[in-house]
Amino acid sequence: MGLAYFIWQLTPDIISLGALNIRWYSVFFMGAFMVGYYIGIVIYKIENKPQPQLDILVLYLFFSMLGGARLGHCLFYDPVFYFHNPIEILYIWKGGLASHGALIMMPLAIAHFGKSRPTQSFYWVIDRLVFIIAMVAFFIRLGNFFNSEAVGIPSDLPWAVQFIHYDGQPRHPSQLYEAFFYLAVFVVMGLYYIKRNYWLRKGENLGMFLILIFGFRFFVEYVKEADEFYDFILFSLNKGQVLSIPAVLIGLWLVFRARSQSKTGPSEKITTSES
Repeated sequence: MGLAYFIWQLTPDIISLGALNIRWYSVFFMGAFMVGYYIGIVIYKIENKPQPQLDILVLYLFFSMLGGARLGHCLFYDPVFYFHNPIEILYIWKGGLASHGALIMMPLAIAHFGKSRPTQSFYWVIDRLVFIIAMVAFFIRLGNFFNSEAVGIPSDLPWAVQFIHYDGQPRHPSQLYEAFFYLAVFVVMGLYYIKRNYWLRKGENLGMFLILIFGFRFFVEYVKEADEFYDFILFSLNKGQVLSIPAVLIGLWLVFRARSQSKTGPSEKITTSES
């Protein structure tokens, strides 16, 4: 008698009317930003920062994350195709976002944002942003699951999932592995932030985030289905693993540096120039 695997047969499309095509991933992506924005409001209120500055920051983050993730996918995973078909870079609705690209673009956007805002410096912003990003990653992986994409490798484990709109084989629900791990990171880092009475050593939270998220990403790649067209092997590691190693190393350096320096004090007071 065979195992009764969980069958996932929800169609990826919520609305499909001609050119109008709304998918579950899009809904979860926008929901992630709404939840993240609400958490940002709470942080800015707790630390007595002007909310209009948060609205500006959100725009920086939205476009840098979306643009960086798209460019990362195009450059890291299939540069030859997009070099010959550059217009396809804009076709984001066809799929293809890489978190490693967002990892590069978002810090650049935050650094630019903090240049004229001394009480919202690069480290002030990013050390509070990272656990919000973990929550966003949770929603994005749920979107992948609902869309039956970014699936795991075939498996005969009792919790394997048959994605009917993929190929119907029982597979690791690797999207859920990542989703619930990212949710746990959000909770743990949020509690750490509260425990430290809303102030952090510069770079420590960012470092812990990089270690946890990309350390887990390295290992979960072993149960994810490799995209034959985009993936490559280097010393038995795939591209996602190779790109995760520098992030983990940077995270270790940030944590070591933060803990070897003297503790920072509470957040700066608001200056009239930022009102």
